Amino acid sequence: MNLLADAGPMADDLIRLRRHLHEEPEVGLALPRTQEKILTALDPLPLTLTQGQALSSVTAVLRGARPGPTVLLRADMDALPMTEQTGLPFASRVPGHMHACGHDLHTAMLVGAAHLLTRQRDRIAGNVVLMFQPGEEGGHDGARLMLEEGVLDAAGDRPVAAYALHVSSRHYPHGRFATRPGPLMAACARLDVTVHGSGGHGSAPHHARNPIPAACAMVGELHAYLARGVDPLQPVALSVGTINAGTAANVIPPTAHFQATVRTFDPGVNEHLTHALPRLCEAVAIAHGVRAEARYLVEYPATVAAPEESRFAADVTRELFGAHRYQDMPGPLTASEDFSRVLDQIPGTIVQLGSAPAGQDPEREPGNHSPHVVFDDRLIADGAALYAGLALARLQKQPAHADAAGAALR
Repeated sequence: MNLLADAGPMADDLIRLRRHLHEEPEVGLALPRTQEKILTALDPLPLTLTQGQALSSVTAVLRGARPGPTVLLRADMDALPMTEQTGLPFASRVPGHMHACGHDLHTAMLVGAAHLLTRQRDRIAGNVVLMFQPGEEGGHDGARLMLEEGVLDAAGDRPVAAYALHVSSRHYPHGRFATRPGPLMAACARLDVTVHGSGGHGSAPHHARNPIPAACAMVGELHAYLARGVDPLQPVALSVGTINAGTAANVIPPTAHFQATVRTFDPGVNEHLTHALPRLCEAVAIAHGVRAEARYLVEYPATVAAPEESRFAADVTRELFGAHRYQDMPGPLTASEDFSRVLDQIPGTIVQLGSAPAGQDPEREPGNHSPHVVFDDRLIADGAALYAGLALARLQKQPAHADAAGAALR
């Protein structure tokens, strides 16, 4: 078996599917058009298909010819609420929606893997669960909903391993795969602060309690606190993304509101900040004669790869594509990912794929979530081959060994 040779003839169909998805992006948990395209693409295959109830998910189960363990492969398939500015001939036709994070590529890759795996069904001992997930972006937590609806039990027994792929327009050379053991991506929390003062006329600030200076002071103190209140060897990223107050220059408003995102890797640090940051905001408010309501809302846990599964994925990648197509991630990313919920329960990893246009410097290309980002969809067949290779090799791997996966791919 040569997965790359098998995937090559599928490339045009997979690119066509990706571009159809790209033209009609959908945001959040309800993706009916996307779901329909996936069901149509999978319909000819001998799969057991299940649609989600609380979201437009698709779970496909491939049962091998003989009993064995189960492996899960996941692709997210939702878009972002932003207006595309790429000028591509297949650019989004939906105003305010864009596939700016490459989920359309992930979806096409997993459809391709489904076709590759069904061709090998007679030699598979075990099952493969294909998890097509909405709602990864924007805090919708689609992975949690799919877990609640039983995706881990779709094949009858829980997976022994779970894998995801993610394209990146920056950081990695074109066509280079990367992963690492341990922390891959950060936990995500949201700090939500409302400052209550009392309104008045701008000409008489002493007759009011202006919440805006207090909110501004809180923003400064929050950044300062991270330098002195957290172990400097534990990375934390805090960014204030919204601040809203007032309606006119000469009117002191009664309230001000801001939100910040907080990214951490260590659960102890996250627990510490859960209490410390709201207390800090409340103390600053008292000093300004106002009152603060501060909430620290944990959204996603850190994405942590099982070391043995990351090493295994690296072996499979090198076996399929050659050592020159793989590199270790130099460190974790401070972005967050709800596949963390799967990896909290099932050992596995995420593999990154450098997908900026060939010949371009990825460090100069627009990053994921940019309205200008462009991904090279000629890499979709490679992604499909890796998805399939990970599943086939992991199903043939003996639980008591950590053998290289080459035998399963030849």
